[in-house]
Amino acid sequence: MSQSIKIKNALISVYYKDGLEPLVRLLAKQGVQLFSTGGTEQFIKDLNLPVTAVEDLTGYPSILGGRVKTLHPKVFGGILNRRGLDSDQQQINEYEIPEIDLVIVDLYPFEETLKAGGTEEEIIEKIDIGGISLIRAAAKNFNDVVILASKDDYSNLQQQLEEQNGETTLAQRKAYAKKAFHTSSHYDTAIFNYFNTEEPLTVFKQSLNTAQTLRYGENPHQQGVFYGDLNAMFTKLNGKELSYNNLVDVDAAVALIDEFEEPTFAILKHTNACGVASRTTIKEAWDIALACDPVSAFGGVLIANREIDLATATEINKLFFEVLIAPSYQPEAVELFRAKKNRVILQRNEVELSKKQFKTLLNGVIEQDKDLIIENTDQMVAVTEKTPTAEELKDLFFANKIVKHTKSNTIVFVKNNQLLASGVGQTSRVDALKQAIVKANAFNFALEGSVMASDAFFPFPDCVEIAAEAGITAVLQPGGSIKDADSINMANAKGIAMVTTGIRHFKH
Repeated sequence: MSQSIKIKNALISVYYKDGLEPLVRLLAKQGVQLFSTGGTEQFIKDLNLPVTAVEDLTGYPSILGGRVKTLHPKVFGGILNRRGLDSDQQQINEYEIPEIDLVIVDLYPFEETLKAGGTEEEIIEKIDIGGISLIRAAAKNFNDVVILASKDDYSNLQQQLEEQNGETTLAQRKAYAKKAFHTSSHYDTAIFNYFNTEEPLTVFKQSLNTAQTLRYGENPHQQGVFYGDLNAMFTKLNGKELSYNNLVDVDAAVALIDEFEEPTFAILKHTNACGVASRTTIKEAWDIALACDPVSAFGGVLIANREIDLATATEINKLFFEVLIAPSYQPEAVELFRAKKNRVILQRNEVELSKKQFKTLLNGVIEQDKDLIIENTDQMVAVTEKTPTAEELKDLFFANKIVKHTKSNTIVFVKNNQLLASGVGQTSRVDALKQAIVKANAFNFALEGSVMASDAFFPFPDCVEIAAEAGITAVLQPGGSIKDADSINMANAKGIAMVTTGIRHFKH
């Protein structure tokens, strides 16, 4: 196998020309013969550098509106021929094919055109054929050929060629090949997922180009990496890098706050809400949300759906917290938060989120649609003799939003658009209810006149009985138990209202 190889001939055909000039000038200076097509050929000519058109090499012009330019044996033979194989060299000489030692190519912007809302014709025309073939051919023959499939590598190769007198090592070529195959596989995944929407094939394909290594995973002995573009999602105004656990909590916080339209503040700990309130101003919402459970709020993740002004920031600043998220901040509020350098302050950007979610499980991956349903008051069916008041229905709607985003088994108490208490992640619904009552009592919340929501049906009437004795006046549950009548009868006996929604919101 060959080791160091000097570049003699290079094929350059790129969609974006930015950053290319210094590398092209170096190649020309080192005596490399340049082959090119279309706009790239003209770009090189404009630099007053010698360049040979690919059509002069192949004897064929660019045809079919540019769909066929480089797909020719004189191009691919030059890339794929094995320098150490006599039979390959005989054919190269026989057909007068130049050895191509370097391929610089990028791909038509398929994903960009898709995101920009291009027509189907525009999107299809951005499926690169020649470029992807050049990448695969050059990467396959990394033993003899350098492949650059990203402009991010221009300066790196330039430095190597300057330091190594125009030569590359086998290890360098193999590293570029690895990157090239990533480029091609990511590109093909995006195309496949575009097509795989109507009557989709049941396959799992995901590819993310950006990644961030985390300090560690869920615990210090675990490694962690986030795959995705956090910079698109958030503008970080202050603080250290987000940890694995921060990201899990931030994800839960974003999902919860998106349920609310009115000014709302939520405080989360270990993905569960320990404080939620909606009010006419964001400062009022903060004050009431914090009152829900100021103990659990310590070290929590905070999120608001309105701008954080200085008055609100002054109150928040009194609490130790890990992360604060809002759509915007007054400059004075940011300056106040920056007094403590480790606190993470995130400004949320408008980014469309996936409607799917997945995670590794056993020896595979499990995927599902996100739970994007939330039942409003029109979908609440009264099943008891007593019907909820308009105010109770409003609170039941509020409670249902929280219960949807809380670990099962869960019970939530709400009054006047404020979370009073919740029981979360319990192995029985009765335990969840009792936990919620204990927490409400611990923070001196009177449950009389409040409402209760459950993420799943009541298999027995005991929860309804206990809730009624605690002062609950209206209950929301999905219904669907074979013993629904027992719970309904208990509600009637206790003189409280009950509604069913027909939708269960388990969260494991």
